[in-house]
This record gives sequence, structure tokens and C-alpha cells, in this order.
Amino acid sequence: MMNYSTKSTTSINGFYNFLTQGIDNLSLMFLSQKLMSIQFLQHVLSTLRSFHSQLTILVQTLHLPVGEKWLDEYMDESSKMWDACHALKSAVSNMENFYSAGLNLASSLDHHHILNPQLSYQIFRSINGCQRDIAAVEEENKGIIETRMHTLNLTFDENNAMRGSKFNGFREVLQAMRNMSSLFFVILLSGLVYCRPETCFNNQTSIFEGNMIPGSTIMVATARLQQIVADEINHIGGQPRILLYEFQMAKSVIEDIKGELERAMEYGTKVDVHEKSENLSNCFSMLRFGAEGIIGQLDDFFDEIVEGRKKLLDMCTLR
Repeated sequence: MMNYSTKSTTSINGFYNFLTQGIDNLSLMFLSQKLMSIQFLQHVLSTLRSFHSQLTILVQTLHLPVGEKWLDEYMDESSKMWDACHALKSAVSNMENFYSAGLNLASSLDHHHILNPQLSYQIFRSINGCQRDIAAVEEENKGIIETRMHTLNLTFDENNAMRGSKFNGFREVLQAMRNMSSLFFVILLSGLVYCRPETCFNNQTSIFEGNMIPGSTIMVATARLQQIVADEINHIGGQPRILLYEFQMAKSVIEDIKGELERAMEYGTKVDVHEKSENLSNCFSMLRFGAEGIIGQLDDFFDEIVEGRKKLLDMCTLR
């Protein structure tokens, strides 16, 4: 997670500065990384965790009245985070069969750098198995988006948007957090679960444009990040799919090897796959390492959400 000093986040203005810095860092990182790479998405998740952690710290310093609506709103927001994280974990877990089969395929190729027609046919069958795993992952993840996206309510609240150059009170803090977590989860879901390029940012774009306020640094920073990501996704275009860079690279390498095998089998020739086997192994190793890292982060975030909810409930109970 981000390692900024917590001293500046014990006031509302300090918390907004913390959020703005984190969002700006993501915008800069996105411009220097591959679109929807594991590294970028891990940083998005790490930033979100830091925001939630510092929000919990902020609440404990504000001496908010017990029994007020702020606690219900915080619980609603943390519940949304919990549900979205479960959707992410399910989607990433769905990739396990694919990258396991891919690593087995790479191991087989590593033992046979030169493939004769018979070996080419055996590897060809293994590749078909990997491609069935790809189709299964995409179908399962598409189902997650179709059944869970509307219940997560990942939209920006234009009715309660900030209406001045300064934010006043904790409800505005929650509003800022709600808008940013919605954006972050849309990014994570687009990369790790499934993305429809023509629709994934439409609602968010219109709300930002309708409520942009000069001098509102958080809104400016958030809108900038949203626009950068939306432009890149629109630039890709094409069919709806999982945008994760490492996932798409693994698919591409498999298709490349399959094409060479098809040509070799057609003409009954041998094919040298030494270089491609190394590339395949690297792609699937990165995918596995990244997927396991994301799941580890999500498990830690679950613990942090539970701990944050307990702290605030205990704080209200003990007063």
C-alpha cells in the first residue's frame, strides 16, 4: 500500500490532499505502463486500500456524533467494496486452469525444441485445450459482470456531487470516497473481469462533465484519471473481453504457436519452438504471479474492511 505519512490525513483537508496525490500518481503510472497491466492494477488496488485505511483513521479523529447517518453510509460504502472485491477474486480465480495449462504446455515445449509432425499434433491438441480454457474464463467472467455489475452500483452520484471549491464535513468525505472507489472498481473490473469498451465509462463521463468545478482538485484529478483510462479503452476498441495485458499476451503467444504448428503439419515439416517456448513460459509465469498477487491483496483488503468496520462500531459503542 502507499506509504505516505498519516499525519496529513487526520484532518479533512489533509485527507483530500492524500486522495489527490494518490490519484495523480495513478495517472502518471498509467501513462508509463502497459494498458491494464498487472503492475498497474495492483497499484490501483493498493491505492484503494490506502484510501480506505486513511478514511478509517480520519473518522476516529473527527469525533462524529454517535448514531448519526454517517455510520450507515460508511457501512454501505464498505459493503460495496466487499462485494466488488469478491467479484474480482472470483474472476481472477477463474484464470487458474488457464495459466496452469499454459505452464504445462510451456514445460512440454521446453523438452522438445524441435517438433516433428507427430509431436506437433500432440502439442496442437494441448493448445486447443488451452484455448478452451480461455473461452471458459471469458464466459464465466462475462457472467460475473452481467449478474453483479448492476448490484454493485458503481456510479458517480451527481445529485450529491461537491458544489464548491471546498468540502464541508464528513458526508462530503464519504462522497469523494464513493466516487473514487467507483472509478477504481470500474478500472479493476475492466482489466480483471470483463470489459465492454463502448459502455464501461459512459455514465461516469457524463457525470464528470456535468459537475466539474474549477478549483476542486480531487474532482479534477479523478476526472483526469477517468479520461485517460477511457481514452485508452476506446482506442483499443474491438470485441468485449478481459483487458488484462498479461492475459492477452498469453493468448497471443498461444495463437502464434498454433499458427506455426498448423503450417508445419500441413507440409509435414519440423518446427523449431525453442524461442517461443521461452516466451510462452514467461507470459504464463507473469500471469500466474500477478493473479496470485492480486488474490493476496484482495484477501488482505477483506481483513482491513472487517477491521475498519469493527473499529468504528466499537468507537460508537464505547462512547
